[in-house]
Amino acid sequence: MVQRIQSIFLFLSSASFFGLFGLPLATSEESMTGLFADQVYNIFDNPILIGITSLGGVLALVAIFLFKKRPLQIKLGYGVLTIAILLILVAGLLVFQDTSSELTSEIDERLGLVLPILAIIFVILANRFIKKDEKLVKSMDRLR
Repeated sequence: MVQRIQSIFLFLSSASFFGLFGLPLATSEESMTGLFADQVYNIFDNPILIGITSLGGVLALVAIFLFKKRPLQIKLGYGVLTIAILLILVAGLLVFQDTSSELTSEIDERLGLVLPILAIIFVILANRFIKKDEKLVKSMDRLR
């Protein structure tokens, strides 16, 4: 059913991905070339980050409505988990690649760095409860 606890966790995971469209990942005190040209590093600085973030949020939303197909829902959860980890890796790689030559000012982390980690936690919790439901359904089938 849609009103299960895993649906709430999947929704929170999706909200974490879509929250990145409004929150910056990091800021800098002085303007640098590249990602920090506007002193703010967000997902709009690279089209790959926009695509990864959108895909993760949409997959988490789609997984909510696959409540009758729990094995597929678990696989989508693992896909969202992989996308969240990929997002962290790509965002970190872009920052280190861009700022390795000219690190003159300090980079301040913002709330946007926490959101992919929250998405990972919420997907792990959702998969845990989906597996619990699947185990319950299989045990009820054995009793019949």
